[in-house]
Amino acid sequence: MKRISLAVLGFVVLLALVAAWWLSEHYRAQLDTPLVLETSERFQLESGQGLRSVSQSFAERGWIDSAWVAEVYGRRQGIAPRLQAGEYAVTPGMTPRDLLHAMARGEVVQHRLTFPEGWTIRQALAALREHPELVGPPESVGVHNLLEALEISDLEHPEGWFLPDTYFFGSGTDALNVLKRAHRAMRLHLDRAWENRIEDHPVDSPYELLILASIIERETGRGEERDRVAGVFVNRLQRGMRLQTDPTLLYVQEPGVQRLTRAELDRDHPYNTYTRVGLPPTPIALPGRAALEAAARPADTDDLFFVSRGDGSHHFSETYREHREAVIRYQLGGDGSRYGIRNR
Repeated sequence: MKRISLAVLGFVVLLALVAAWWLSEHYRAQLDTPLVLETSERFQLESGQGLRSVSQSFAERGWIDSAWVAEVYGRRQGIAPRLQAGEYAVTPGMTPRDLLHAMARGEVVQHRLTFPEGWTIRQALAALREHPELVGPPESVGVHNLLEALEISDLEHPEGWFLPDTYFFGSGTDALNVLKRAHRAMRLHLDRAWENRIEDHPVDSPYELLILASIIERETGRGEERDRVAGVFVNRLQRGMRLQTDPTLLYVQEPGVQRLTRAELDRDHPYNTYTRVGLPPTPIALPGRAALEAAARPADTDDLFFVSRGDGSHHFSETYREHREAVIRYQLGGDGSRYGIRNR
């Protein structure tokens, strides 16, 4: 009986050892075997979702055979308390080990949104609302109360205060957070431009420099012309001349209006740079880095006029006579009212 008992005990121990070996091999194999999927998929890790629930989701999707493998590994590696909510890309070849570590590092899928140079804040808000991966802003947040929603108390108007750029974010990000990042970036670049401005610059504050940059942004899309356009406006400001620039008037028109009537040119208001000397009261667009730099350091030129050649470029002139000839040449004999020919 004693020999039989020892034999049974030995058999049981052997079975236990075999089982332990099998579990160990199964455990390692599962961790290093690519997830079962044919194409890339997305996994949304919800806030507060625990490691056990995540592991079970892997198994329910058919990515792994045993949920306990992922859970045990996650707890042994200290991953459980470090899981970060968000949307994760799950690609062919990725193992359970890879995916769990990606979730611990917060390597969420990055979506993007671009604010082009020259957009208005209304266009930026519309793009934020239309982006499917952003939350909000709610319809109640408009230009009139945007600064309040962003908790920015030192500004009077939001136009121009957000840097055009491409911004990356995870799914479910608050749209206002994207705007806050764009605002911080604009402050940074505006401060740098202000610090590097030329001596005897005619603007009196960083805000006026922002306004000037927004006009430059709207006047030309050609990078090689920005500093020269800036030079014309700076020369005019220094001489007390009216800027006479269409974009300031177009800013207060209905969306889509591209041409101005004579009545609109004559109607006096704060944005009419044909009737008033100096800058308009606010920026008229979101100026980019290059426009800020051009506004701060314009070309050293004696130009006072420029007119469109009709191909996106401009002809620059130092005298009114030369400018008038350029208007006749490039505008096919038009009356030149859009380019400062009248009332001189």
